[in-house]
Amino acid sequence: MVIGDRYELDDFPLGQGGMGAVYRGHDKHLDRKVAVKILHLPVPDEELERRFIREARILARLEHPGAPTLYDFGAHERRLYQVMQFIAGVTVADLVSEYGPLPVPWAAAIAAQACAVLAAAHALSICHRDLKPTNLMLCPDGSVKVLDFGLAMLRDADVAQSTRSGQLLGTPAYMSPEQIQRGQAGPQSDLYALGCVLHEMLTGRQLFTGPTEYAVFEKQVKERPPSVPGVPRELARLVDDLLEKRPECRPADAGALFERLQEFAVDLPVLPGFLNPPSVPSPARMYARVLGRVLA
Repeated sequence: MVIGDRYELDDFPLGQGGMGAVYRGHDKHLDRKVAVKILHLPVPDEELERRFIREARILARLEHPGAPTLYDFGAHERRLYQVMQFIAGVTVADLVSEYGPLPVPWAAAIAAQACAVLAAAHALSICHRDLKPTNLMLCPDGSVKVLDFGLAMLRDADVAQSTRSGQLLGTPAYMSPEQIQRGQAGPQSDLYALGCVLHEMLTGRQLFTGPTEYAVFEKQVKERPPSVPGVPRELARLVDDLLEKRPECRPADAGALFERLQEFAVDLPVLPGFLNPPSVPSPARMYARVLGRVLA
């Protein structure tokens, strides 16, 4: 299939979600690989269309190496589509599924990189609202990309325009108590979700599970999370702080969380099968190494 007279798509999607499917594509005009997200609507749905357009506008505003770049946006046969940077790698969900509990340095490094993206998003008053292992991509050079801003929203925006009455948007296993109880999401909600992800990376299993969504909601709101065993005491305390039920009891912001994670993201071991070997140069790491010395 060719859309926009220039994007040739593979026959089968790379993945599908609540709003649409993502295909690997080739931009004939610029001769490069792209990822194309197409909104699938069996019947007209104005809310989904608004959410899809909002996601594109948010990606266009969010300029950060840890977030995919939006190249184009349009409609094909009355279906909206986004053309984005193609990112090769493995999701954190797949990484944990295959590797099991991650080494402390890698769990901290992945969470710290996600913090950097959240700090950029929150500075623009953007809340992700659906941070989870399937939305974090570990690339072969060790960098992390935060994906899928489909549920993201601008703070102080009219939530009633983007949420159906009585509908909770998000993934239960990573939703903060305030999202579940009041339908409210802010920067601290994203930090709670990252706490759920960090707990999962360190233990190899999802924090809260249950036979139904409502059972998981109940645990998120009322049940005290089990502490992470076998990790440094300060890291276990940090996870506990992230998973506080009250937003004001969590770390102040993504920047403060990043600083607390940095001390654990050292001496990262090799992850065979997931990363390029050390002999393969990484221009991104070269750039970041020098940048880190600026005004250090």
